[in-house]
Amino acid sequence: MNPIFDFHISRAARAKYNVDDALFSLRGNVVFANFYAARLLAQNINQARGGDDAALAGELNALGLIHEILHAVLQEYRQQRGDVMAQAVNALYDNVGRDAVETTLQTFIDIFPPLSVYRGQETIEQYLNGSTDGIANREIVLEEMLLVWLENQNPAASPFKELFDDSALAQNTAYARVVQNLREFFAEQEPVGATGQTLFDALRAPFLSAPDSLSAQLDFMLYRWNALAGNLDMSQFFARAIGGMQFIQEEQRFLWQQHAAPFGGGGGFTATTPPVPTFQREYRSRIDEHGQQVWYPEPEQFSPDLDWMPNLVLIAKSTYVWLDQLSKKYERDIKRLDEIPDKELDELRARGITGLWFIGVWERSKASATIKHMMGNTGAIASAYSLYDYEIANELGGPDALEQLKARAWKRGIRIASDMVPNHMGIDSRWVMEHPDWFIQSPVPPYPSYQYHSADLSSDPNVTIQIEDHYFDKTDAAVVFKRTDDATRDARYIYHGNDGTSFPWNDTAQLNYLLPQVREAVIQTILHVAQQTPVIRFDAAMTLAKKHYQRLWFPQPGATDAIPSRSEFAMTKAQFDAAMPEEFWREVVDRVAVEAPDTLLLAEAFWLMEGYFVRTLGMHRVYNSAFMHMLRDEKNLEYRLVIKNTIEFDPEVLKRYVNFMNNPDERTAIDQFGKGDKYFGVAVMMATLPGLPMFGHGQIEGFTERYGMEFKRAMLDETPDAWLIERHQREIFPLLHKRYLFAGVENFLLYDVYKPNGTVDENVFAYSNRVGKESALVAYNNSYTEARGKIKLSAAYLDKSKEELTQRTLAQGLSLRAAENSFVIFRDVVSENEFIRTARALIQNGFDIALGAYKYAVYLDFRQVVDTPEGVYAQLHERLRGRGVPNIEQAARDIQLAPLYAAFRDMVNGQSIMGYRETGSRETGNRETGSRETGEQKDTESERRETRDKAMAFAEVVKEYGVEDVDADAFAEAVTDNLAGVRQLNDYALPKRASKDLKAALGDLKNRLTDDSARDGLVAFAYLDAMTAFADGPQIVAWIDEWQLGRMLGDALRAAGVADARIWQLIQLVKIALAVTFEIRNLVPNKRERSKFKNFLDDTNVAEFLNINEFDGVKWFNQEQFGALVNWLQVIGAYKVLRTQTNATKQNAALIQQYAQWNAWRDAETKSEYQVDKLLAAAKPARKTKGAGKKSQTLAAKRVAKKQSTKKAKTVKSKTMATKAPPAKKTSPAKSISKKKTTAPKTTKKQNKPRTKK
Repeated sequence: MNPIFDFHISRAARAKYNVDDALFSLRGNVVFANFYAARLLAQNINQARGGDDAALAGELNALGLIHEILHAVLQEYRQQRGDVMAQAVNALYDNVGRDAVETTLQTFIDIFPPLSVYRGQETIEQYLNGSTDGIANREIVLEEMLLVWLENQNPAASPFKELFDDSALAQNTAYARVVQNLREFFAEQEPVGATGQTLFDALRAPFLSAPDSLSAQLDFMLYRWNALAGNLDMSQFFARAIGGMQFIQEEQRFLWQQHAAPFGGGGGFTATTPPVPTFQREYRSRIDEHGQQVWYPEPEQFSPDLDWMPNLVLIAKSTYVWLDQLSKKYERDIKRLDEIPDKELDELRARGITGLWFIGVWERSKASATIKHMMGNTGAIASAYSLYDYEIANELGGPDALEQLKARAWKRGIRIASDMVPNHMGIDSRWVMEHPDWFIQSPVPPYPSYQYHSADLSSDPNVTIQIEDHYFDKTDAAVVFKRTDDATRDARYIYHGNDGTSFPWNDTAQLNYLLPQVREAVIQTILHVAQQTPVIRFDAAMTLAKKHYQRLWFPQPGATDAIPSRSEFAMTKAQFDAAMPEEFWREVVDRVAVEAPDTLLLAEAFWLMEGYFVRTLGMHRVYNSAFMHMLRDEKNLEYRLVIKNTIEFDPEVLKRYVNFMNNPDERTAIDQFGKGDKYFGVAVMMATLPGLPMFGHGQIEGFTERYGMEFKRAMLDETPDAWLIERHQREIFPLLHKRYLFAGVENFLLYDVYKPNGTVDENVFAYSNRVGKESALVAYNNSYTEARGKIKLSAAYLDKSKEELTQRTLAQGLSLRAAENSFVIFRDVVSENEFIRTARALIQNGFDIALGAYKYAVYLDFRQVVDTPEGVYAQLHERLRGRGVPNIEQAARDIQLAPLYAAFRDMVNGQSIMGYRETGSRETGNRETGSRETGEQKDTESERRETRDKAMAFAEVVKEYGVEDVDADAFAEAVTDNLAGVRQLNDYALPKRASKDLKAALGDLKNRLTDDSARDGLVAFAYLDAMTAFADGPQIVAWIDEWQLGRMLGDALRAAGVADARIWQLIQLVKIALAVTFEIRNLVPNKRERSKFKNFLDDTNVAEFLNINEFDGVKWFNQEQFGALVNWLQVIGAYKVLRTQTNATKQNAALIQQYAQWNAWRDAETKSEYQVDKLLAAAKPARKTKGAGKKSQTLAAKRVAKKQSTKKAKTVKSKTMATKAPPAKKTSPAKSISKKKTTAPKTTKKQNKPRTKK
């Protein structure tokens, strides 16, 4: 029979570390009968090493168990195959040589002696030639040698290599040849179990699966070796394996706490990385089947989320500090909650924040502040977690102030969050005064050395409160304070709040949860808080879980990690369960679900209890401190393991983690992560992983100060980092607004990134998520090295519908379909470029990524398209070769519309626009009448011919794009006529005897034309207006969008020297002039025709240009844009007058009439207060001038009308490229690119989002 928990220790190591013979089996393997034996050996090793490379007892224990399991598997293998080991010995004799093999075996026995040889009871030769339990010792030694070789191959066992080092054996014998021949021998034998592996490969598999973790190797053996073990009952190892893994985790936690720096209230830990949580669902269920109840049951009892809960994004604010910072920012006193400006709430919501957590809003303990003052911190207020009562502090405005703030926040979609500290109250709290029996206490001081002569901290004249004297000279930290009833002189010693990780919190009193009345009183308080804030964070919630509450305050007999002095209050588990039959938190969750159902409960819980708190106790969310610690320390393999373990156990747990980069108990995010790429890479993970993202106070602004719970104001006068805020604005906030896409786990997949050499890059976090048809892929390299690899297959996760582990491909994660001529288009958030890949390549080969140090990529807007008959996407894919462009659809249109673009650019370009920029400086013509020589006379015949030829060429290309009835001659003539009209307007001069009104009108018009960009815009309009030869204005506007002519026009204006900021405005103004039926009297808002003016303002192009938006039921417009529109209409109106009127007198009258009308519009604007309704009410018709405002047509339109008077009217048709040119970041489906002849539909544009008024 194999001994329990055994592994080899060399003769030299036995002597060096003084290992007791009692620990060894007959074979010479060390045997750990219990954890204490492992601790003794670890203590001997650590004493001999002098503090270097400390040996951990839990890992020694695990190593022994691994060795035992390997022995058990070998024994089963041997039993199934008879004399296989004897055959192996003979094969070694044949291939290595008998003498070499014998020398190797004897040397092995000398280095790793069995107990009888070590004690000198028999010689090496005697032992080698003997037998044990009917098995030849030579075969046993060969098996032991195989296991020693395996132990030396195990990277996770390297801290203990000195115990079983085989280097001397390898140097002095044929050991290496023996092992190699053994491998070859077993490679020819039948495979092990159902694995299909050779014996060597099967035994090494756990080490290769988890090279850095003995605990994970045990996990592999127990969970995945059922097929290997044959008739071996692996369940015999479950209980000890689970206990061993918990032994390791408890040891890690102890070391983590010992070397971490604890802070007040919640016992936060920061110095080192926490251990990786593991979940052993199958092991636990099997142990329970065997009746071994070794822990509290953990049934699945998630609390269902309400619709708003998954998308919550929380930010913490230290209340008093924030109010002081706001006072400085706004240069006025802001001391109450209801004085927080709306602008701050607007800013939070614009950033994507939907939850505002106020730290320290409750009425605080006066004694807490007094203690701090007595210790020299005179500027401190009471700790936020030492409370008098759960009422909003009067200093903050009381409950009414909170209600007012809550209402304003809710209007913006922000919920208020608050703290609950359920394990303790302030030492002078209302409950200490009124219900002293509710607290854990003793009738006498637990230590006789405690003295209580300090000042009375009570504000109640009937009660005296004193903390222990030695607190003040810092020579002791007593676990109790003294409460005295002054009337009866009854004294009791109440325990301070304490989580066992550091000193007691000397301003708190620990509640006794074994008392039903205490549990009910706290539940009632929680319900009271839930009525005030819909999000509640429970501080140090893990201390009230039954296992830890008993451990700390009522430990089981023999336990050693309780609060000091509590061992005398020991209780058995049965006694404790009788006093506290249910988990308190489960009671809370169930009561809140019924009595305050719209409340999110968030637990601050550590100590590897995260999954238990959400899955069994039912908290909606739980702190995930591993996120901050592991990513900060670049323990990337470990954090990837956290995610893998979680989704293998239950993906729903991952959804309920609260991920943060700092919290009030920790160093600031800037201190831990800096301000560079690493900070933003981790922030991207926080924004895009399932769970609840939580930002710290001052994190976005880049503040470096950590605010203590007793701070009333910041100690440092810090200025927000504008660059940091701007980068958040660009890279983080847009992701927060898409939390609906990232928050869930139904379609979440984590991927391994395989490097070119075939290994996994553990530094890269790659994952995808999907909601409906919207998908996202995120990759972040949390290391200083560059990363390059491929994503194809997901990590395993639990498919709860089948209760089995499942893996999916990236193509499945992104919902890609295998289709011929199919392409996938997606957008990179960082570069803001779009990319195109063939669907087949992504499905078959996966996704290639390349990330520099601390770089990340977020790919959104995945869509799959089928290529056009012309193969436009294939052409584009070949042209880009993996590169990105701002807009794939636009790039595809560029290929499709290339001939049209070329013809338009040849006709309209910077040179052609600048050629018509001349002003009317030459005074020629009849000054009596004001008539001018026609503009045609200004252009040479060659210039006119060149203009006509280019216009003709453009019209011919337009025909190729499906527009019927294009008369190229008429279009070319309209272009030259319109450009002549531009000349005419530029040169228009006053007659000699001009009236005062005409002088004013023409003087103002000339002022409008002194701006080169206005004249350039007029030239652009003239070209496009000529298209009325074959289409109406709205149709031309549709083509500007569909054919991207606006972009071409912008290029021409830019080449002519127009500033980018002005280009967009001019293009919009051109579209307005084309889209609106331009008759002056239609724009005169008299009582009968005011609706026409309203319709003009309601036009999509006009409304967008004026930034018309509605807020609180009022429509607003932008003042500057309105002025620019009126100025433009004045220029276009004058141009139209000159193009439609040939009589100079009528021209002048019309110009005067228009000038009066535009001034009436300007007057109306000054009275409107930027409100559309007031503008309509204030606008009045100007005095009419004879001859002004008659209906007319352009010369080009008259010519076309005459030419087509005998033709039957036909519908204008065009080849549509899309119903509308898409915005830069949201493109239309690929099917819009086609040469099919269809009627070009009119387009509409979405209104801008509401904007604040000027």
